[in-house]
Amino acid sequence: MKKLLFIGAGKMATAIAGGLVRAKLFTPGELQAYDVSETAAAEFTKATGVACAIRDCAALARDAERVLLAVKPQTMTAALAGLSEVLSGKPVITIIAGVPIARIAELTGSRQVIRVMPNTPALIGKGAAGIAASPETAPEELALAEKIFGSVGVVMRVEERNLDAVTALSGSGPAYVFEFIQALADGGVAAGLSRAAATELAVQTVIGSAEMVRATKLHPTVLKDQVTSPGGTTIRALEVLEDRAFAGAVIQAVRAACLRSEELGRN
Repeated sequence: MKKLLFIGAGKMATAIAGGLVRAKLFTPGELQAYDVSETAAAEFTKATGVACAIRDCAALARDAERVLLAVKPQTMTAALAGLSEVLSGKPVITIIAGVPIARIAELTGSRQVIRVMPNTPALIGKGAAGIAASPETAPEELALAEKIFGSVGVVMRVEERNLDAVTALSGSGPAYVFEFIQALADGGVAAGLSRAAATELAVQTVIGSAEMVRATKLHPTVLKDQVTSPGGTTIRALEVLEDRAFAGAVIQAVRAACLRSEELGRN
């Protein structure tokens, strides 16, 4: 019997499986995957060393101790059709965006449902994920799920009602950071740097600043003040950001994404 079956073998499933193998939480032989796409199945196996089948998902699910659902929301119902009989007694982990625990329990028949919202930096082992579980979930299954996602980043336990906020902050957050990096590099180009130099400096500045927050454990405002000299270049730049409501725009962006996540969940 396999210890974990991935239903869906896309990029996120590949990242998670690869992390599990690298962290030695599971051997490739203890894992199994299923995907309707022959191409996705082949790429998954090439990247992880884990076998991925393209047929007879029900038999695979029957032979697994637990499953991890990694399909798209719009294909979820079809992917889980006919599986409730074999999944009803098994723990189910889901990374299907916007779909609540109650709906997954309805489709799978499982009472042990663990819902996770990861983000794309998990693809390089630097992810951030929020995790919540149904009340019936065994503590050891929740702990295992935390180890699974801890193999590709940081995991934070939250109430399910807060997963929309997690989606808005860390789920969608990489897009905000990429936009900022692009704008920062564009500013460097406008000031006379080459595109390559501006991009490299912008990327390293974001990485280094984030690591300073983590390493020093100081409030970001304290670290900001350490950079800001009276009458200097930084305060002049911060004055422009304040005038353009930079902080307020970011806050409103996260709130808008949270509201949209709530809408998608209701639908």
